[in-house]
Amino acid sequence: MTVLVVTGTSTDVGKTVATAALAATAMSLGSTVAVVKPAQTGVLPAEPGDLAEIERLTGVGTTVESARYRDPLAPDVAARRASAPMLELETVLADIGVLSADLVLVEGAGGLLVRLGVGGFTLLDVARELRAPVVVVCGAGLGTLNHTALTVNALEHAGVACAGAIIGSWPEHPDLAEQTNLLELPDVTGIGIVGRIPAGAGAFDRGTFVGEAPSWLDMDALANILSP
Repeated sequence: MTVLVVTGTSTDVGKTVATAALAATAMSLGSTVAVVKPAQTGVLPAEPGDLAEIERLTGVGTTVESARYRDPLAPDVAARRASAPMLELETVLADIGVLSADLVLVEGAGGLLVRLGVGGFTLLDVARELRAPVVVVCGAGLGTLNHTALTVNALEHAGVACAGAIIGSWPEHPDLAEQTNLLELPDVTGIGIVGRIPAGAGAFDRGTFVGEAPSWLDMDALANILSP
């Protein structure tokens, strides 16, 4: 089983759609895929969350949500506000460990260092415990060079491998900053861009999404991770 952790430089950079694109591409190559969301915030118990969106876009059959909190906040803060038990790192590791898919995608909440639960553990701790590579989903516009470099530096400092960056929403008509960021990101961060998700892809129907997703990713760079 291969585990790939998906983090973002911040919230709302396209992690869920990027995770769905990775899942769809892996399945197109013959891999079985499971997706784990350690902490879902900002949704009520009966409401669809990020995993439901990934299921809608890809048809992936195995998903696990370790904890859910109502308020759209960092998971540890949301748990305290709800007087709910905080998520434990051991729970996340156990939820991942029982899966038997070729590829397990672990989608974080917010950025890499957002506190998920007991002891202030983060997605970085999850990746380090699993010895899993991390793909960084980033924005296309102003600020992304700094945000992405900070995230990659945190991974490097912790000794966690980075599988590359995915631009989570690439516009049809990129402006000057977006065009130059595409060129500058590899130099500033030291990692390659392994994908660009077109803006609006999250609104595609499943057939279109699954059919087009492999074209958004650098298959050569990701082959060892996505192939069975």
